[in-house]
Amino acid sequence: MTIPARRATLALLLATTFGFAAQAEPLRIGLQPWLGYGPLWVAEEKGFFDAEGIEVQLINFNWDQDVNAALVSGNVDVQAAATNTLINLLNAGAELKGFLILDAAFEADAVIAAEGIDSIADLAGKSVAFELGATSDLLINYALREAGMSISDINVVPMGASEAGLAAIAGRVDAAVSYEPYISAALAAGEGYSVIYDASAAPGLISDLLLAETAFIEENRDTLVGVARAWDAAINFIRENPEEGGRIIAEAVGSDMEQFTVAFAGVHLYNLEENVEALSGPFQEAYESIGSIMVETNPTDVPSYPAVTDALDLSVVKAAAAE
Repeated sequence: MTIPARRATLALLLATTFGFAAQAEPLRIGLQPWLGYGPLWVAEEKGFFDAEGIEVQLINFNWDQDVNAALVSGNVDVQAAATNTLINLLNAGAELKGFLILDAAFEADAVIAAEGIDSIADLAGKSVAFELGATSDLLINYALREAGMSISDINVVPMGASEAGLAAIAGRVDAAVSYEPYISAALAAGEGYSVIYDASAAPGLISDLLLAETAFIEENRDTLVGVARAWDAAINFIRENPEEGGRIIAEAVGSDMEQFTVAFAGVHLYNLEENVEALSGPFQEAYESIGSIMVETNPTDVPSYPAVTDALDLSVVKAAAAE
């Protein structure tokens, strides 16, 4: 019997004997080195996916556009992505839905700037590096709006999150928008730089979900329920074992523990119980706020946003929480 055949037979045996989802091939999850995705690496290392009878392959990307393309082309099955990315993809015609809230960021997404730039208003006419279409794009647009400004008031320098902070401290741009661990790494490397704005000013603005094509969710719901349960187990492990859990995540995102500890305090992870609570109303409100900001600040690319009922599939969370 070949190896693939043995795997298929084992998956069927697990499904029949223990009620696990039958799975012939690994579930491919595309993600980026962001702290809020940490429980996925913990679930992999601590065997929580295995405990649910599912095989998962975590595939790393550096740019939003690359992992987005991987999802819509079928090169990954599931994507860890920001809520605004979900809205962007739906606007582009992708048939997909979010099915599990992962995290919300507060101090962990921020704008850093050189000495002499102390507020968003001070960015007028300055060069600002950030990744277009990503959470950094949403944050800087929100911050500018709150300051009575718009994106036309700054000089936009498109750049990946991992590069933006370093470009700022190297003097190539005046400011940068990024997320942890890149913020702490940049601040540690450059003198005179500081955070002038972070996502705590807009609770709920920066959040992440697991996304998948609608048909994939319908055909693989049991497998995704297993992913949700493994995610829940990983969060519980992190909360009970912060040092070991933190070490796993820090290694995965390439951060030293000192910087990680500070950065991780700015992220809230949602276990299954918190998913159920958030999806009963608070998340929908945040989704509406994000969508309205995107339409207001970038009407050309985001002329409208889908209703939250068309953007989410709640069946996975409900089934996982009920087990």
